[in-house]
Amino acid sequence: MKCVYVFSCRCLDIDFNFHAINTLPYFISRQLFVMGSEGPPAVTIHVTGFKKFHGVSENPTETIVSNLREYMKKKGMPKGLILGSCNILETAGHGAVAPLYQTLQSAINEKDSESANSRRIIWVHFGVNSGATRFAIEQQAVNEATFRCPDEMGWKPQKVPIFPADGEISRVRETSIPVEEITRTLAKKGYEVITSDDAGRFVCNYVYYHSLRFAEQNGTKSLFVHVPLFLTIDEETQMQFAASLLEFASQWPNCGWPMDNYNFLLMN
Repeated sequence: MKCVYVFSCRCLDIDFNFHAINTLPYFISRQLFVMGSEGPPAVTIHVTGFKKFHGVSENPTETIVSNLREYMKKKGMPKGLILGSCNILETAGHGAVAPLYQTLQSAINEKDSESANSRRIIWVHFGVNSGATRFAIEQQAVNEATFRCPDEMGWKPQKVPIFPADGEISRVRETSIPVEEITRTLAKKGYEVITSDDAGRFVCNYVYYHSLRFAEQNGTKSLFVHVPLFLTIDEETQMQFAASLLEFASQWPNCGWPMDNYNFLLMN
């Protein structure tokens, strides 16, 4: 004997209508399946990497981001994922911010011209940690610029607030993307990856803080990922990791967004 419940779920207004067929008297463990052709809106992901900088003559993130679109086309773009812009930033605080904001604002303008059901945007920023042996998905950025060496424009701030209006340099902004869950999923796929709460105080943290602040103000999302050198983890593995990360980030349940209208089939 089998029990099937069909119900509908509407965003935030949880009003379940059950229809039972051959109902069983006892609760049996159930699995939840999304049914029907109507699914979640597509997620557009914009990606950035960095050029060379002091001590890193060939930045792996420049290669990853430059080749990502073609790589994902060959691999097959995951359903529900739209790969937006793929830009390479100068490894310089002020040099990176201007083109970063051009990209951020351009994406917002495109979002505003589209229907409400397609307004889901994530920015994924890749940066290199030359001493790392694993990938690190960054949970947060700090309102502090303390560069260990001059950036590519010669700037070397020390304990300077990135946004003075945000107050002390200890101010933290966190991503609303479920970092730990995505990290666990990637680890199960065999990648050497950890969750990190320290993006440093160099240009990576500088860009991430700007991006998180902008995302919070505009109803979008931002994520930063540190990768090792290709000498540590080879290029093909890093390309696979980047593609998997984008897929999981776009498809993770809710991903901090409210649920839209779905039909579910709940089966015993």
